[in-house]
Amino acid sequence: MATVTDTIKPPRSSVGPTGWLRKNLFSSWLNSLLTILALWLIYNLMIGLWGFFSTAQWGVVTANLRLFMAGRYPIEQIWRVEVCVSILVFLLGASWRAWGGIMGQMGMAVGGLLVLLALLPFETNSRLYLLGNVGLLAIGFGAASLIRTRRLWTALWLLSPFVMAALLYGGFADLPVVATDLWGGLLLTFVFAVTGIALSFPLGVLLAVGRQSSYPVIRWFCILYIELVRGVPLITVLFAATLLFPIFLPEGVTVERVVRSIAGFVAFTAAYNAEIVRGGLQAIGRGQNEAAMALGLNPLQTLWLIILPQAIRSVIPAIVGQFVSLFKDTSLVAIVGALELAGIANSVIQQQAFLGRQTEVIVFIAAIYFVGCYAMTYASRRLEKRLGVGER
Repeated sequence: MATVTDTIKPPRSSVGPTGWLRKNLFSSWLNSLLTILALWLIYNLMIGLWGFFSTAQWGVVTANLRLFMAGRYPIEQIWRVEVCVSILVFLLGASWRAWGGIMGQMGMAVGGLLVLLALLPFETNSRLYLLGNVGLLAIGFGAASLIRTRRLWTALWLLSPFVMAALLYGGFADLPVVATDLWGGLLLTFVFAVTGIALSFPLGVLLAVGRQSSYPVIRWFCILYIELVRGVPLITVLFAATLLFPIFLPEGVTVERVVRSIAGFVAFTAAYNAEIVRGGLQAIGRGQNEAAMALGLNPLQTLWLIILPQAIRSVIPAIVGQFVSLFKDTSLVAIVGALELAGIANSVIQQQAFLGRQTEVIVFIAAIYFVGCYAMTYASRRLEKRLGVGER
């Protein structure tokens, strides 16, 4: 006798959009109450944001855009800043073609941002400059298609900070010197962040390795430095670098305020990076050392080729978190007289023509900080995924 198997179908209310809502948002009376409360909060937030953006007067930003971007950098020399931006755009376009991946996504994002800015009500020269950079992005992409040597583009990236620093500072080829005390705005923020990251990371690695050294003098010096710096607030380090450091210089020798502040950032961040890297070093098992010794590697080769790559790979999230903190902490230099992005914002708010427009200014610089921090965290996640951090 044939048997008929009845197919049990789920209730209609458990499938489709209605089923998803019932399962995730209204599965119980408590979840339903929380969902309604969250929707009410989101509604009021959106109403408030719409009211702000519809009535905000963004003239305070557009009128002071040059100050936000470059501070007191002489207006007749502002072309040097523009050339530096164009160099970065060209190299980004080349990296898009050479490496793809995250560089390609960054290239598309920068290209879209340039086009969007060109649509805003800027003067004609500014729009032409923005569209010209879009063209440079494409030219860099085409150049990397013709010259597919990644080593060349890597060398150009490594050389670019020195070229841009020389161009911004001047003092050669009839270029007048523009002291770093005149730099400001987003330019100075990036100088602090990029220089601080580039110098503090290798110094932190050296301190972490030195803390585990078998030589007592090196080990105790690194321990003393790390614990002393980590036990002092950053603002104290900045004050010491700005006010106390000149006391120890020989008579007649001066160091500009920005350089002293960068030294404070590097000294402070290196101590925290050292502890992060030390945690990664301690996570590497002794078997790695023993395997390297069995292969005939000396201690330096073992550290450079075996231990450090694994240790740094395992602490990428913590290192990037420290770099994000450094980028945001650059706003503290306004206290010691360096007019970076937050310092320029404070000066703009005090202008007589824009009294009461502090909300627009704060929202503008907050958006810049958010974009910078999100870009670093996004790149970190992509790098972690590519290296398999936490997966293998």
